[in-house]
Amino acid sequence: MPVKIRLQRHGKKGKPFYWVVAADSRAKRDGKFLEKLGIYNPNTNPATIDLNVDSSVKWLQNGAQPTDTAKAILSYKGVLLKKHLLGGVAKGALTEEQAEEKFNAWVSEKEAAIDAKKGGLDKAKEEAKAKALAAEKEINEKRAAEAAAAALPETPEGESAEEEVEAVEEAPEVPEEAPAAPEMKEEEAPKEGE
Repeated sequence: MPVKIRLQRHGKKGKPFYWVVAADSRAKRDGKFLEKLGIYNPNTNPATIDLNVDSSVKWLQNGAQPTDTAKAILSYKGVLLKKHLLGGVAKGALTEEQAEEKFNAWVSEKEAAIDAKKGGLDKAKEEAKAKALAAEKEINEKRAAEAAAAALPETPEGESAEEEVEAVEEAPEVPEEAPAAPEMKEEEAPKEGE
């Protein structure tokens, strides 16, 4: 029975979530599988990958063939490295302790790189948030200044606003008369045909 290590799609439309499984190659993509090896969530940044390394190595040693995407995931988590190191142990080139030590050193370096990426993403997000907040404050201050300028009556350059208010208060009130409608001459009156 040809066994493949492949992804099995789950999740809703537009938000895929995958199981990494060992399955018969003749089974449907989302059908029967032999063993669930882990999960892969590409929706997060960086992508979330939780994998059972020992089970994955066991299936690879028994001849399971990973698909291209599954191979990339296995390589990212160090499964292919561990299989390679265990091959060296079987040939006598390494001891189990040396192989385990090399694998653990590689895993710690990989985790440090992932943590650095997460820190960089968090820092970039904070900087973008601070920049947006500063721009919003600047716009609000500009709007407040424009509103204050619009609220003050316009004054000639020589007078201040207080002098203008005093001048308005001292001026006698004049009753307003309705403006007379302009009279049209007969020549200017519109003709019926026009």
